Amino acid sequence: MNIEELFNTIEKRIKNKTKRSYTNKLLRLGPKKIAQKFGEETAELIIDYLTGSKKRTIEEVADVIYHLLVLIKSKGITINDINKELAKRK
Repeated sequence: MNIEELFNTIEKRIKNKTKRSYTNKLLRLGPKKIAQKFGEETAELIIDYLTGSKKRTIEEVADVIYHLLVLIKSKGITINDINKELAKRK
């Protein structure tokens, strides 16, 4: 799965309001919980980057990306919005 596919999966889970969906649980808990989880995952990534294996760092990067995508989706931001901003920075 690539980042755009993950973002689309997150959108589908939100749209379908899947009860057992971790994504929907985070959204129900609100912005503070979403930000907290993103912060926790980011801290874990930093720790594994400094002291862990390459494998653990990759796993934590994937967690950070997932939580980042939930965070931006909860703010109404799309991948296209991010791509536009990146294009401005060439």
